[in-house]
Amino acid sequence: QLQLVESGGGLVQPGGSLRLSCAVSGFTVDNYAITWFRQAPGKEREGVACIRTNDGGTYYTDSVKGRFTISRDNAKNTVYLQMISLKPEDTAVYYCAPDVLQKIYNRGYYFPFEARKYDYWGQGTQVPVSP
Repeated sequence: QLQLVESGGGLVQPGGSLRLSCAVSGFTVDNYAITWFRQAPGKEREGVACIRTNDGGTYYTDSVKGRFTISRDNAKNTVYLQMISLKPEDTAVYYCAPDVLQKIYNRGYYFPFEARKYDYWGQGTQVPVSP
């Protein structure tokens, strides 16, 4: 049974930091590319960061480059999202999702930030960024 459990969210002030965790079971974290998404109230789910399965290469959406870092710990079977210099516009529910059916790779390129390509999701962890 494939499961993902996100944690680490919570209220943080602008400029602050948080580390989110995505603990997985039913597979190992280096089996599939795993992507962090976020969804703010009234907005569509947005891809934030992805870590590839083979070489651990990473992708980031422009708004978080230089501030967010995705990583994984194979021994703990967990994927992390380290977030620094948080801004109010980072406020959202954060989700992790594995590319189990390998839909994000096409003809030599990765397209990791389309939510419709993912079939398994955790319950999310809330990150409010506010003074």
